[in-house]
Amino acid sequence: MIFLNKIALKPYKIRSLKKQHQNRTSSIEIIKARDVWGQTNKGQGVVVAIIDTGVDTTHPDLAGKIIGGYNFTSEDGGNKDIYTDYNGHGTHVAGIIAAENNEMGVLGVAPNCKLLILKILNRFGEGSYNGLISALQYIKRWQGQNGEKVQVINLSLGGPTHKDELYTVIKELHTLGIVIVSAAGNEGDGLSTTDEISFPGFYKETLSIGSINQQLAPSIFSDSHLNIDFVAPGEGILSTHLNGEYVELNGTSMATPHVSGATALALRLIKSCTPPLIPAQIKYYFTKHALKLDFPISLVGNGLIQLK
Repeated sequence: MIFLNKIALKPYKIRSLKKQHQNRTSSIEIIKARDVWGQTNKGQGVVVAIIDTGVDTTHPDLAGKIIGGYNFTSEDGGNKDIYTDYNGHGTHVAGIIAAENNEMGVLGVAPNCKLLILKILNRFGEGSYNGLISALQYIKRWQGQNGEKVQVINLSLGGPTHKDELYTVIKELHTLGIVIVSAAGNEGDGLSTTDEISFPGFYKETLSIGSINQQLAPSIFSDSHLNIDFVAPGEGILSTHLNGEYVELNGTSMATPHVSGATALALRLIKSCTPPLIPAQIKYYFTKHALKLDFPISLVGNGLIQLK
């Protein structure tokens, strides 16, 4: 997870760097994504916006996934049409959501969905609340060439301060029926009795996502508070990285895109309803199917995301 308005000392840890890797789908299996691919066409028709460090647009697992993008940073001379990732964080997040099944690399949770890339964080993982607010406002206006609209927003970032302007646009997007999935944060101490809070993940209009390890126990670093909604795999997650490579990373930043991808699939499983009810309907679906974990709700919320 990368912080706004300050440098994250350890937003994630690189465990290993791989140029190629056979399909590794353990985290996909944990949330039972593959079980619903046949019913959901793997997220076909859903647009997920990723607000992050940009994306490696030439990565073979991602090149066909990008429907558009915008650069809100000063990198590349501030050219709005160049949203290249020089950090790797956004590329890793993108792969977890939508990496293409090309038999060579990794598989995303919803490999047929499309990605709108909104770059607000620079190569050092630094950004501002104003940049985040601008990107969220952009989503309200954005429309694809064929009338596509954003249905899911992934926010693998956060900051320590509540901002009225940020909360206002979060509520507006929620009312429009857009599901906002946000990282809980990586400042946890492993204790359920202490609260670690970051925004926008603390807002109830978002799905606040914590991390679990391979043993389905809460990650030591995962923030705890009573607004945690769900947990997802966030340790040793292999995904796309810069220069066509792959890395394993840890963090609630990695857990969050599992849920964004799961949301792209779940949108194809729920009954249609008026837009303001869609976020509540998605939360109800996940709550109904979640695997209950024997840990305090301040650490795991309603449990581990399951699609079936």
